[in-house]
Amino acid sequence: MIARLLLQNTIITVAIGALLFACAGTLHWPSAWVFLATCALLGPLCGWWLYRVDPALLAERLRPVLQKDQPAADKVFMTVFMVAMLAWLALIGLDRRTLSSDMPVAFQVLGLVLFLLSMLFTLWVFRENSFAAPVVKLQAERAQHVISTGPYAHVRHPMYSGMILFFAGVSLLLGSWWGLVMVPLILALFAVRIGIEERTLREGLPGYSDYVTRVRYRLMPGVW
Repeated sequence: MIARLLLQNTIITVAIGALLFACAGTLHWPSAWVFLATCALLGPLCGWWLYRVDPALLAERLRPVLQKDQPAADKVFMTVFMVAMLAWLALIGLDRRTLSSDMPVAFQVLGLVLFLLSMLFTLWVFRENSFAAPVVKLQAERAQHVISTGPYAHVRHPMYSGMILFFAGVSLLLGSWWGLVMVPLILALFAVRIGIEERTLREGLPGYSDYVTRVRYRLMPGVW
């Protein structure tokens, strides 16, 4: 499993770097190298930690994003989301090529902090929820049940909250206002995914409807 983790992390990091630098038309992009080095280092470290605390969840996270037992609507969502993510990375690269954004260094440092916070927050989510699969599905074979501790005591979908931090942080770190402008679009996609997920959980996971009545907010306490 560790070998698969290392291979998958390497392939994804190299692919992201290739797309960014190809669209930017240059390798002289210090913040992009910082981003990629952080991914190359922390990806395996976080995966190793998850292997130690919850190997079943790591195995689930390493599975493909399109699976036979996920709802058709979620398969469509994942396809659209992957295209949107590629477009986001390409737009950031093109932003670098045209030098359209004049991002202060302090904002880029803030972006790195948000990026790291998003990773720590996601690890917290993993620690609390062993059923945090990358696709929407019911996991009866793993005795899935409602999780209401940790961040789930405050919002119903903290994973997406962490991902919004990721997209905003990386946009700032890479010095792209264009990338930051795309974050609301990604948030809108998450809102669609939340609808798919909640419909599936209400129909098939005992106690989830009661959990929804107790925890009112989806992504941010007091907002939505």
